[in-house]
Amino acid sequence: MGATVRLEGRDLAWAKDRFARYYATAVVPPPLRFARREFAAFPFTTETMMRRHAAFRTAEEFQAYLRREAPRHVYYSSAYYRVPDHPTMPGKEWLGADVVFDLDADHLRGAEKLDYAGQLTLVRQRVRDLLDDFLFGDFGIDPSKTRLVFSGGRGYHVHIQDESFWTLSSPERRELVDYVTGSGFDARRVISADRGAASNAPEDDGDGHSHRPGRAFSRLPPTDAPGWSGRTSRAVVAMLDRWSVAGTPAATSDLIAAGLSKSKARHLAKTLVDDGVGRKIRDSLSLEVREKDLPPEFLDAVVARAAVEVQGETDAPVTTDIHRLIRLPGSLHGGTGFRVTPIAFDALGAFDPFADALVGSTRDDRTTVVTSKDVEYPFPVEPVHAAAGTELELPSPVALFLVLRGEAALPPAPG
Repeated sequence: MGATVRLEGRDLAWAKDRFARYYATAVVPPPLRFARREFAAFPFTTETMMRRHAAFRTAEEFQAYLRREAPRHVYYSSAYYRVPDHPTMPGKEWLGADVVFDLDADHLRGAEKLDYAGQLTLVRQRVRDLLDDFLFGDFGIDPSKTRLVFSGGRGYHVHIQDESFWTLSSPERRELVDYVTGSGFDARRVISADRGAASNAPEDDGDGHSHRPGRAFSRLPPTDAPGWSGRTSRAVVAMLDRWSVAGTPAATSDLIAAGLSKSKARHLAKTLVDDGVGRKIRDSLSLEVREKDLPPEFLDAVVARAAVEVQGETDAPVTTDIHRLIRLPGSLHGGTGFRVTPIAFDALGAFDPFADALVGSTRDDRTTVVTSKDVEYPFPVEPVHAAAGTELELPSPVALFLVLRGEAALPPAPG
């Protein structure tokens, strides 16, 4: 659920008031089968302690709770219970649970080199891959029985609300995660060994090279092959494409990261990029090249590197936990002030959290804050770029974002 910045004094009172204004007028749709769900919340207090085991019989009770409490964070259970407000887990009597995939930018390779905006862009692409390649593709899940939600923080949640998944156990859900993440997958397994025709004369491979008849050589699966076979080939092709543009130094760096010595990495990068061997592999998916061109480390480095690149990323504990609490769509995220926003699948590419998850007036409603660190964020309504200690008058939703993240504070009260 992530750490929450502690607020005190004027900052706490002001932020709580902003949330209260939102819940006073917003209509937050209750989740599917909400009467069977447990709800939990963090109130706006100096000490952030979760209050659990709430349940609601009607939508009116649910809305009244949000308006009365105006919580900093709101969660509901992915599970369905016979007695959702029972104070003990056995007493709740578990009936089933949605499968939820949580993609968080903090878990993505390369995210540590990006700022917050860059991380949000990266995770948006990863969730597209999760949906198209795995959930809708390999798993064949009906999009109408899934729900995509921006978490309000650093990622996205995908809720599978198909009844056929509800009773899956934690180990069975772990298998879904293992498939998506490629856990235990070895790319070498999808590389086939073909053999040349058994004649006595050398055969031309169509590219000016010949091989002895009957000699085994390796071939990648078709790029449109199902499952991890096609995914591996696409990753190898994409990697070689990238190297052809980025050049030998980038290929060398990647190969060193894959475990090759500097000298072997430089030699293999030169072979693949400068000598055109990578282009031949991309065009034919065949690993048949002259022996002097292709060191034996090719499969141990290039293909192994591809195996890493094709792995997905998802928060396994969220998916495997059959009692998991997940953020309530339509609520506000207590660490950003962004709305936890449901998104249509075809709208994901254009979704911009800095615009589409921002709530409240951004014109006449403005608040003055003082930055406590250097800040830079691409809010379309008014980009923020300031050094620590700068006094800024900002649209109040933007000011709220900075205060909740601990990057700004209200100036001291006059007098």
